[in-house]
Amino acid sequence: MKLNHGLHLAYCTNVHRGEGWNETFASLQSHTLAVKARVCPDAPYAIGLRLGHQASLELSDAARLTEFQKWLEQNNCYVFTINGFPYGQFHGTRVKENVYRPDWTSPERLAYTNRLFDLLAQLLPPGVEGSVSTLPGSFKEFITAPEQERQIRDNIWQCVGHIAAVSARTKRKLHLGVEPEPLGWLENSGETIRFLEQMRAEHPNDPRLDEHLGVNYDTCHFAIEFEEPAEAIAAFRRHHIKISKLHLSSALKVRPTAEARRALAAFADDVYLHQVAIRNGGGRVQILKDLEPALRLAASDASAEWRIHFHVPLHSPAADWYETTADHVTGVLDLLQADPALCAHLEMETYTWEVLPPELKKRDVVDQLAAEYVWTLRQLAKRGLAGQNLAT
Repeated sequence: MKLNHGLHLAYCTNVHRGEGWNETFASLQSHTLAVKARVCPDAPYAIGLRLGHQASLELSDAARLTEFQKWLEQNNCYVFTINGFPYGQFHGTRVKENVYRPDWTSPERLAYTNRLFDLLAQLLPPGVEGSVSTLPGSFKEFITAPEQERQIRDNIWQCVGHIAAVSARTKRKLHLGVEPEPLGWLENSGETIRFLEQMRAEHPNDPRLDEHLGVNYDTCHFAIEFEEPAEAIAAFRRHHIKISKLHLSSALKVRPTAEARRALAAFADDVYLHQVAIRNGGGRVQILKDLEPALRLAASDASAEWRIHFHVPLHSPAADWYETTADHVTGVLDLLQADPALCAHLEMETYTWEVLPPELKKRDVVDQLAAEYVWTLRQLAKRGLAGQNLAT
């Protein structure tokens, strides 16, 4: 939906199943329109579209694309951003580290992402920027040679060239956001800045880089890395790095008591990777690949803090044994209040609905998404970023 200061807010449709276009479109017709009816019945409604590889191929058919464009117009909806991180199946199977495949060393990832920009340029309403978010190059354990690192940079650079050409041809403003994530090849602000500075060194004085490549800042991911929003955002801004999109999402935060460890077992699933960052009393941070190995650790230092990569609903209250990292979300919104030009694209991303433990899944997915809108719009309205009428 359209907010104050030219901002746009959507939820990411990767919460729904949809690998081919028919399944993706069906979820938009059933779930997304139901959410619109609850939170934005009469005004233009923004969609944060997840398109996997197969769906993107099928939507590239001219007749299907025309049908979707007409559907958007008829239902007073618009697309301003696409989630291009998951390439293949994202629900109902073992995803784990496979979400990084194919990575940016591969021509398949490049061709897929280029296709997303071709589609987005035809879906954007006039005067609205378009963003695509993508994985942070690769998964750290996949990269074992400098040649792979060079291939990542070369492929992303080829994508930047494609985005620039599509932007010029269609008169659209388009940009790609790499999304740092724990144990991704780029996982924090420092690594991301070094990567982008290396890209600049390899392509000096080429304005296409800064115009069409930036960061998809996921508040859950940066919170897990124990980064503070003011410091991380300030570092990106010092280096003149674009914030392409803000993913509004929360992680779990716990002290590893016996009670907490028992309760966390309900969050271990066979579908998604739930990286765990452990900061001991001395401030040292260790990151484990998944929740299950963390739970197998011997009893931890009582002063330690665990942050778990499990996207929990934004409106989730703290419980006896856990908190969420919602303070990182509100910290980013404080920065947006101070400078609304920081980033125009906001997307709520809680894709884990299918694997939520029962105590967090007491409503259907439409109810959950409507509640996330209420929470988010109230936070935005408090900061003058959304009208009070939207936050009811």
